[in-house]
Amino acid sequence: MPKAPSVWTVLSMLEWATDFFEDKHVKSPRMSIEWLLADVLDVKRLDLYLIYDRPLSSEELDILRPLVKRRAAHEPLQYITGHTDFHNVKIIVEPGVLIPRQETEEMVAWILELYPEDSELSVLDIGTGSGCIPVALKKSQPNWKVFATDISENALSIAKKNAARNKVDIHFAKDDLFKPAAFQDQKFDLIISNPPYILHNEKSSLDKEVKNYEPTEALFCESTQKMYGALEKLSSSLLHSEGTVFLELHEKYAEEVLNLFAERSWTAELRKDYGQKPRFLKARKA
Repeated sequence: MPKAPSVWTVLSMLEWATDFFEDKHVKSPRMSIEWLLADVLDVKRLDLYLIYDRPLSSEELDILRPLVKRRAAHEPLQYITGHTDFHNVKIIVEPGVLIPRQETEEMVAWILELYPEDSELSVLDIGTGSGCIPVALKKSQPNWKVFATDISENALSIAKKNAARNKVDIHFAKDDLFKPAAFQDQKFDLIISNPPYILHNEKSSLDKEVKNYEPTEALFCESTQKMYGALEKLSSSLLHSEGTVFLELHEKYAEEVLNLFAERSWTAELRKDYGQKPRFLKARKA
């Protein structure tokens, strides 16, 4: 463990904790302490370097120490602070929901690029988790009617908190993708989903902070064919004739999903994420 300084300032904490996290093999050690310290001090991360010689009070240190300990155990930063930024909204994140990813943010941005601001669409998000997708969409497109489902009561509770926090009106319902019952009497212009798409035999390759902390039901699926086959079937049933489905994909199985939709009479295309991996599918019924 690195030697503790005699006086704790913003800079000395940044330097000490970075070394401490490196010793513990924590991912992104410098960013980790910046994130935690900025949260405790209620400032932006970049602003820490404008106050680097500011002493930390004993009260601030008492708040920070257990957070540092949790991060040293590889707990995700979003669970520690309880929130994260996602597109144009702030999202509450608690154990029991998947932490919103940059790739999902990219999908939301892509969808919003494709539709004018004055459009009026009916949208369904399947497997909503924290509600980050429908909350961000509704915040940017207040005229859209937005619906969301999840099989988890806990996830729906957190998603409802996020809708309330961001002052958007979203219709939530508990539903099982494989035995769908919600919103069956409605038709949608858009159906969106970031489903569980990691196969169980891939678990050993995941980072500790993913496999040890995030909910398995939000990460893993039995098979690509079963998961995306169910999404195709439900989308085919609930979309308007001119409707579109947007799905997030596992980059290794993107072509498999593309072929699945093509074989079932969809006009489908793949889109790469910023890392140049095939990550998203856009499809319309032919």
